[in-house]
Amino acid sequence: MIPRTPEPERGFVLAVLAQGADAEEELAEVEELARTAGVEPVGAVVQHRTRPAQRTYVGKGKLEELKERFKASEAESVIVDDELDPAQQRYLENALNTRVVDRTQLILDIFAQHATSAEGKLQVELAQLEYNLPRMRGMWQHLERLGGGVGTRGPGESQLESDRRMARRRITQLRRRLKDLEKQRATRRKERARSETPTVALAGYTNVGKSTLLNALTGSDVSVEDQLFHTLDPTTRGFEHDGRRYLVTDTVGFIRRLPHQLVEGFASTLEETLSADVVLHVVDASADDEEQDRQREAVDDVLHEIGAGELPVEVVLNKIDRVDPLGRRRLSNRFPNAAQVSALTGAGLDDLRSEIARAFENRWERVRMLVPYGEGAKLSELYALGTPIEEREDTPDGVLVIARLPRRELPRFAPYLIAESSTHRESA
Repeated sequence: MIPRTPEPERGFVLAVLAQGADAEEELAEVEELARTAGVEPVGAVVQHRTRPAQRTYVGKGKLEELKERFKASEAESVIVDDELDPAQQRYLENALNTRVVDRTQLILDIFAQHATSAEGKLQVELAQLEYNLPRMRGMWQHLERLGGGVGTRGPGESQLESDRRMARRRITQLRRRLKDLEKQRATRRKERARSETPTVALAGYTNVGKSTLLNALTGSDVSVEDQLFHTLDPTTRGFEHDGRRYLVTDTVGFIRRLPHQLVEGFASTLEETLSADVVLHVVDASADDEEQDRQREAVDDVLHEIGAGELPVEVVLNKIDRVDPLGRRRLSNRFPNAAQVSALTGAGLDDLRSEIARAFENRWERVRMLVPYGEGAKLSELYALGTPIEEREDTPDGVLVIARLPRRELPRFAPYLIAESSTHRESA
């Protein structure tokens, strides 16, 4: 027996868009999100208005159209390209007699499928609980009708409060455990800072090839899939260039209108960006100008929201292998200082490594040191810094070392520094 692939769930898309907005263009992202979650969009209803209706989300006339088209499509759920408040979600579910999933819930479902580490799973659970807490009333609506006054109290009220209390208790536990993991990451970051190892964070719209670029730059084998949000957990790998080591961190991809509570829930993932020295903003070179602008704006918005707006940012154009020579010249005009690379073919990666190295060349100073044999502990301290040692020679007066020393460590090793002329005299 050959196991059959389960049929994807059929979903019907609903959206309220601004006047004049291109419906096909605006719905492309939510339809791709739905497919990533295992839902095949089978139809869509769009209403153009200034803002969604406060209680019903769409107008009454549009709701009647939605009912007819949803029934005819034989869909199993409604996917709303917006963040619904609990009242709007309950209204639509009651009116359509089906499950209504808003944009936040859809993204959370994708996150739950892709979380692999213990920390990622904790973050997903926390975000789901915080999303569901204000919606619990709707979950127990059939029982709540029994409660609410003298002589009418019943199991609905007690069950609802019990569930809310359990959810709040679990939220507190999850936040405590994530705090502990945050301390562990902070310790690792201190180690990196102590060794002055440069750290570069890859940021960009989801599915622009950040994980593929990480693999190509560092020779690692991080899992890569052509899916939105395939990478949730921060992954750090290293590469060496001219004897120095550099760390590259891949983070969760961004999208337009990334819900605020998801940014908060995944702060510990996104904070790896904050600890970086430079952010490489990866852009899909094969996308058209408008799509590139939209994606860049979405990434910039999230970077500012997490407090990374002040970090130096360099644009990297990936997937350049999909662009013809004329298109590459146009990109050079649009992004004059951006590296053009292909993580798939390896084109431009050597130049990118060199550019990363140049960004940090002022961090070290090439020095000559003479460490007496009786003070070997200082040599151990030097090696502990991860400092590139260019030469080492045993002389009658001690160990002569030529190394690239982090500038902030110069005062500590000042007694052992010697001028170049001194070296020549001692050698003579």
